[in-house]
Amino acid sequence: MTQLKPIFSHLDPIIPSSPGKFKPDKFSVYSFHRLRFHPRLALWSILSVIFILLFFCFSPPDGTASAKRRSLRTTSYTSRERLDGNWEVKARKSSRPRSKTGFSVLVTGAAGFIGTHVSIALKRRGDGIVGLDNFNNYYDTGLKNARKALLDRAGVYVFEADINDAVLLRNLIETVHFTHVMHLAAQAGVRYAMQNPNSYIHSNVNGFVSLLEACKNATLQPRIVWASSSSVYGLNSKVPFSEKDRTDQPASLYAATKKAGEEIAHTYNHIYGLSITGLRFFTVYGPWGRPDMAYFFFTKDILKGKEIKIFEGADHATVARDFTYVDDVVKGCLAALDTAKKSTGNGGKKKGAAQFRIYNLGNTSPVPVVKLVDILEKLLKVKAKKKMLPIPRNGDVLYTHANISLAREELGYKPTTDLETGLKKFVKWYLRYYGSKKKSAW
Repeated sequence: MTQLKPIFSHLDPIIPSSPGKFKPDKFSVYSFHRLRFHPRLALWSILSVIFILLFFCFSPPDGTASAKRRSLRTTSYTSRERLDGNWEVKARKSSRPRSKTGFSVLVTGAAGFIGTHVSIALKRRGDGIVGLDNFNNYYDTGLKNARKALLDRAGVYVFEADINDAVLLRNLIETVHFTHVMHLAAQAGVRYAMQNPNSYIHSNVNGFVSLLEACKNATLQPRIVWASSSSVYGLNSKVPFSEKDRTDQPASLYAATKKAGEEIAHTYNHIYGLSITGLRFFTVYGPWGRPDMAYFFFTKDILKGKEIKIFEGADHATVARDFTYVDDVVKGCLAALDTAKKSTGNGGKKKGAAQFRIYNLGNTSPVPVVKLVDILEKLLKVKAKKKMLPIPRNGDVLYTHANISLAREELGYKPTTDLETGLKKFVKWYLRYYGSKKKSAW
């Protein structure tokens, strides 16, 4: 059995493998006299020592406020898991399916909105699941921890780690031998990219490459399903959006990183034989959702009596979204896993052509944002204080509309939840979750 230590070997201090006696160079009298007769050299030496001492005296230790001044903080995987010597046992137990035909799935971003729903749905039907999430502070970590509590109760073991930890990924994949990977970890949000662009490159590009590297080098390459986005359609004016439409005009950095991900995925599929399926999600909403989404913060602000800002295009053009209920998206995710064919590579060497697919997962019924607000007013029984504003140049697009004919034909994907029904379920959850001290509603 693989020991815990190798996973964290990159953190171990550098120690000589065969330490011996330290033999200093001989200190000559001549060198001493040279030092005595060079006061400038002596002065600079003294100043250097003083500088070093001041540096160590005033440098904040790890964990202080100065050390935490980062735009996105993550909890430490290593600090928690080093204390848990049974990580391997827990991971294997959690990843074990109930039947021989079940899947063993690594779900990245497991404590995220869609990740939590997908993980629980897979576990309930009998698949084995191991989750991975870095629990960053892009939004309320309390909500993420509450989702993790759901996963714990469902029997899903979740590692707290960054997707860029190549050593961890390699050891985890080689230890568990996953049949599938559901890659949902990403830096989300269109507008936040203007504040912290590097976080999108770190998670959506570098993180995706780290995962693909670990998968392509595996002895048994898993099949990969990952979350792209409807944002890749960018400035397209043709609707509804089809998988055959151009995607080379991103309107935001977030969209650009998702488009980059699709091209990177194609490359790894072509060179290494990885079976890869990309899913373009269209404005997913529902219980346990993301607080940065409009339907979520509209609900919060309406209940607090705060003014909500509703954007519109030039000449009062309507802003509309193809709102897709989370349960419908989950069905599409599971169908993509079920129909994914095996990867053809082994240890980084391709042995034949591998499956590569991209699908839209939307609802096919765009709804104006003003209609969304009308429904929320009805469900909350509170009149909203509205302020209409022109849509800002921050990456938002005017309209999204999914053509799902390909997903319907090849995945059997068929959304069934209209916006009012879905929002009714969300509002019910929201009132129970934020109205309960225990915050344990599902």
